[in-house]
Amino acid sequence: MQDNATEVTAAGIARLAGVGRAAVSNWRRRHPDFPKPVGGTETSPSFALTDVENWLREQGKLAEVPLRERVWQQLAGHPAGPGVALLHTGCALLLVHDRPTDWLDLAAASDTHLAERLPAALDDVLTRRFGPEGDRAVSLTGTGLAPSVPLLRGAAELAAELGARQTYEFLLGRHLDANPRQYTLTPAGPAALMAALAGPARTVLDPACGTGALLRAVRDLAPGPGRRLYGQDSAPDLAALTALRLALGTPAADGATVRTAAGDTLRADAFPDVRADAVLAHPPFNERNWGHDELAYDARWEYGFPARTESELAWIQHALARLRDGGTAVLLMPPAAASRRSGRRIRADLLRRGALRAVIALPAGSVPPNNIPLHLWVLRRPGAGTPPAPELLLVETTGGTPAGPGDGRDRLPWEQVQEAVLDAWRTFDRDGTLDERPGIARSVPVIELLDDEVDLAPARRLPPPAAGGGAEELAEVRARLGDTLRLTADRAPDTPPPAPVPARWPQTTVGELARAGALLLRTTTAASGSTGGATSRVPVLTDHDVLAGTAPSGSPLGGDEEPVLVETGDVVVPLAGGGAVVRVVDEATAGAALGRGLTLLRPDRAALDPWFLAGFLRGTANNRQASSYASTATRLDVRRLQLPRLPLADQHRYGERFRALAEFEDALRQAARLGEQLVRGLHDGLTDGTLGPE
Repeated sequence: MQDNATEVTAAGIARLAGVGRAAVSNWRRRHPDFPKPVGGTETSPSFALTDVENWLREQGKLAEVPLRERVWQQLAGHPAGPGVALLHTGCALLLVHDRPTDWLDLAAASDTHLAERLPAALDDVLTRRFGPEGDRAVSLTGTGLAPSVPLLRGAAELAAELGARQTYEFLLGRHLDANPRQYTLTPAGPAALMAALAGPARTVLDPACGTGALLRAVRDLAPGPGRRLYGQDSAPDLAALTALRLALGTPAADGATVRTAAGDTLRADAFPDVRADAVLAHPPFNERNWGHDELAYDARWEYGFPARTESELAWIQHALARLRDGGTAVLLMPPAAASRRSGRRIRADLLRRGALRAVIALPAGSVPPNNIPLHLWVLRRPGAGTPPAPELLLVETTGGTPAGPGDGRDRLPWEQVQEAVLDAWRTFDRDGTLDERPGIARSVPVIELLDDEVDLAPARRLPPPAAGGGAEELAEVRARLGDTLRLTADRAPDTPPPAPVPARWPQTTVGELARAGALLLRTTTAASGSTGGATSRVPVLTDHDVLAGTAPSGSPLGGDEEPVLVETGDVVVPLAGGGAVVRVVDEATAGAALGRGLTLLRPDRAALDPWFLAGFLRGTANNRQASSYASTATRLDVRRLQLPRLPLADQHRYGERFRALAEFEDALRQAARLGEQLVRGLHDGLTDGTLGPE
């Protein structure tokens, strides 16, 4: 396959040249020699990557395409689609990973000879890892096209720089970020929590493996030889990508078994004989067509035949059926599964026989869909002669100070969530009971739950403590509110006199300043906003933190690419929300990782004052002319934001005024939070009887 068969869209061209999409449109109109479209549609054409690179280089708009970008563009523009390209690339990277000398011998040949010899070499390494072709999910046959030799050479070159596993994670992360609606993803934090709840396990099954996040979390939790990892997914491409992802993170010498299969797990279980130490799953929710009519007499329904509307309870029983006695299953569940009347009989039998051990409510926003606080169900297959557990652990982690009504962010920082859950579970698992932790965790006697509803929702049994924490704490909140209000009044800015003549300054744009080297501009993607490896505990500054003026609260997003760490004096701009808020990073925030949906501007202090930059970027008219209104959400093109060309001394004068406005704004936010806490605490105290009306 020729390199010029790889196609790139206008968005890809903009990324290559470091400009906005509007600039690409201008080039197409103004330059008759701009490459002609070779595919796509009239409204979204695609262009030959090689032609685009040559044109950009001739115009002086491209010094050299970074290797990562070249490989990604080749993958994204593959004629058979990025999914097939990821499969081809993953197979080649596995050859590089397992048998590097074989790859070097192949790569020394011409492209023609490499293309001829490559299929046999890839099939050999795949057979060694995953078994014969007919028994494995990873296959190069039936993908429509032979692997692109330039793509595989580029991927191998990138692997020499990053490592084979990191290269694949980078490309997969880019693909997932570019197609967020096509996949149901389990973020790294919840996946790690589920793996920790399951505990040490040598044989692990994920019957709805998706992109392999849960099996990867198990592998990373306690790596070691001889582990057996099994996954199944109804989408053949996901089953294959998961197998490659797991194999690339596992040395061939470890003797680990990685097996994935494509197919409908409930209707056509690929691993009926597996008895796993742990089963982890993020199954599909609210499915009506899960096999209710065909599977009425299936042996897996040991706890009752699930109703047509209870697909989640079918997945629960499938997980229990694939466990060895004493094995643990951890499944993500919608909150409705804990209380729907149609599932009460199965829930009751799970309780009576001691199979269900814990129901844990996660904060909204932890796992997509972000507006729903999903539950984790922890189950254990009862062994023969083992008496049923008398209590069920209920954990509620949605505490914390709400950031705003209905925004799904009224949650504790993820590290605190994980610590609270694991501490409660390990104590309960060891002792069989747990002293109540008000508003957080409680072990409930099973007999109390076996009523007409069998409602297992933690919120029903764990009412939160009064928001203020009692009369003394509320008095302290009131005192802090008074101090904050006085400080806010002191910081209220004076209104300056009107200018005799409205200023008309020469203007520049952020894009021009970036090209001139006066500032560094970085915009995160899912991959670059991740915090993998040694920096997995770095807090993440999210777009919500910037908008609300709060400390970094995001959890690591997974992946292996180095995060973008913010420094004191950086200016951070949210891409969504119309540019109403811009944040200058202070010492308390410095060192956090930049979250997705944010643009970082790092000014050269010899040319730009950070507060001057941030203040002018917030101008209403400035944001209006730089925003896109093509969809229901406003999106900001940061490169188009304007600011005046002023000497540094004048910038400092404006910067001091903008800094004072920011301090006043922070004081207003703090007063609002304290006022809300006081009102909510008084309401709760009066209604639960801990405070009197006097």
